[in-house]
Formats: sequence, structure tokens, C-alpha cells
Amino acid sequence: MLGVYDGFPENVIEATYFAVKVSSKKLQQALMKTLFKLNNENCDLETITYPIMHQCLIGFEFGIAEGKVFNYINVDRMNGLVKSIKQKPFQIMDFLCVLRYHKMQGERRIPLRFDYYMLRFAFDEESTSLWTFHERGPGYISHKDVAKFIMIRVNEASQKQIMNIVENY
Repeated sequence: MLGVYDGFPENVIEATYFAVKVSSKKLQQALMKTLFKLNNENCDLETITYPIMHQCLIGFEFGIAEGKVFNYINVDRMNGLVKSIKQKPFQIMDFLCVLRYHKMQGERRIPLRFDYYMLRFAFDEESTSLWTFHERGPGYISHKDVAKFIMIRVNEASQKQIMNIVENY
């Protein structure tokens, strides 16, 4: 089924809860556009978390679940999902998030180990939860920092704050 990963782990590491100021439909469309945009970006580690190493770039790869596989979010998939969401929003959306680390030495990019996260967004009327599972990798970025970074980018793309973290849920 589109949006749901059949093998999502039961032993989820952490949940982050968000208060949401828009409908699930608008939030999901903003989320898809944001993840697509992130697939084409690199940023410094310092923009996401306290840097444990300097001069480190992060690249992103997001894929959406479809049964037993994850499909990379390219422009065609993103447009198709935005149309699907317009007709009927998802209750759950599962993603694979690959964080690619590269240490910069002058002009050279030296690849480091990658982090692999599985993310599950569960949508409700006035809130959304993000369940994260760290599949493998060095864990340079915490689950909370991944959630906060996605939230910041969704809010930036929406040009207003449509979601914020609820600290004491």
C-alpha cells in the first residue's frame, strides 16, 4: 500500500509530537514538497545539530514506502503524491531517510558512513507524530534533530509556522 512500509519496526526509538495549524492535506503536501527539495540539497552538519566534526557536508535521500520497498522521491513521484493527497490524505506515511556524510578536505569530498532512518508520520486532526527508527550508521544526528530539521524546513517552505514540536506530550 502506498505510504506504508510493511516491515516498519515495532521497537521505535523515539516519537516526536507536533501541533499542527493546517489540515492534514496541506501538511502532507508541504511535507512531500520539502522532502523532494531536500533530496537535491547538501548542507553543513552545523545547520542540523551541534557539530561533532567540522567541515562535514550532509546530503539527503528520502524515499516513500510502497509495501515492501521505498521509492526515491523524484519530481514525478512528488507530483503524483501531491495529487493523491489532494484527493484523499494519508493517515500514515512511512519514509526511508538516508543521511550521506562527506568530510571536506579542501576541494575533496571524502565519503563517511551513512545513517539510515525509517520515519513514520501519523496524522491526526490537530497533531502529527513522527516515529523514528535508526536502522544503521554512526548516528551523528539524533532522532530529535532529524525531526526538528524537517519541521523547520516544512515551516520555511510554507512561509509561516504550520507545525511546532510539543515538548510535553
